[in-house]
Amino acid sequence: MPTIQSSFFRNARLPAVLALAVSASFGQPLSRETVRSHVNVASIAGEGKREVFSSDRLFEAPNWSPDGRYLVLNSGGKLWRLKAEGGKPELIPTGAVNRINNDHGISPDGKWLAISAGPIYVLPWAGGVPEQVTPLAPSYYHGWSPDGKTLVYCARRDTNFDIYAIGVSGGQEVRLTVNAGYDDGPDYSPDGKWIYFNSDRSGSWDIWRMPAAGAGPDDKAAERTTSDEMEDWFPHPSPDGKWLIFLSYEKGTKGHPANQHVVVRRMSLSRDASAAPGIAEVVKLFGGQGTLNVNSWSPDSKRFAYVSYSPKPR
Repeated sequence: MPTIQSSFFRNARLPAVLALAVSASFGQPLSRETVRSHVNVASIAGEGKREVFSSDRLFEAPNWSPDGRYLVLNSGGKLWRLKAEGGKPELIPTGAVNRINNDHGISPDGKWLAISAGPIYVLPWAGGVPEQVTPLAPSYYHGWSPDGKTLVYCARRDTNFDIYAIGVSGGQEVRLTVNAGYDDGPDYSPDGKWIYFNSDRSGSWDIWRMPAAGAGPDDKAAERTTSDEMEDWFPHPSPDGKWLIFLSYEKGTKGHPANQHVVVRRMSLSRDASAAPGIAEVVKLFGGQGTLNVNSWSPDSKRFAYVSYSPKPR
């Protein structure tokens, strides 16, 4: 067992009924019959936490619509729309595409949805027949460029996971990273200049960033953003460009498994990039996979949505 550096992890005990029951294969539907899903909203300071929906079904990865009215989540291989203040989720029709995973998003103008189900597809906000975007699979959507023209994603090509970009209408994908490490979770800064992502290229999982055009030859333009005793995943810049939130696991955790004690942390983006980043804990919870995979900021940058999990009543 890896050494646990955080007092939060030292003091946390894993309930027996929450034994890990998740497929090791990326893109496969999760099987976590022992847990209950809780869709929550909290402020960037971690205050005002509010549960807006809970279910005995597995729900994952909220996106917040640009108009502030809805959250979009996946469950059971399908896509669902939930009012931001709560209520009953509404199924979004996706035609014959029914193995949607927790990598999905909303266009900046709120008119389109991107979903991952092997390849990446795009469909209207109201639902409809998805149009395939990426020619190859597996491809895992993570970010939409601020101008609405480009999707950025993680993809396995040959034996390596790297970051790629492609036009919303399809075409030839562009490889943005070439390092032999595992790169995942790309998301654009709101000014479109940077792509933040997580990578284990340093020997641990950290947050990195690169110019939107790519990391360049030998990834020399990639910059490491976090470096501490935690494993960091899924960075998401706030719409106003002031904050970055991301999910952190205990030291030594492999990948981004479900059913773990994790922390949502924040880092200021308002300071000089060469200075050591100040990182603070925002929310501690039981979750991991499905908690914060995709951008879930409210359009006013004051709150974010996430999913935590708990044991089902016996």
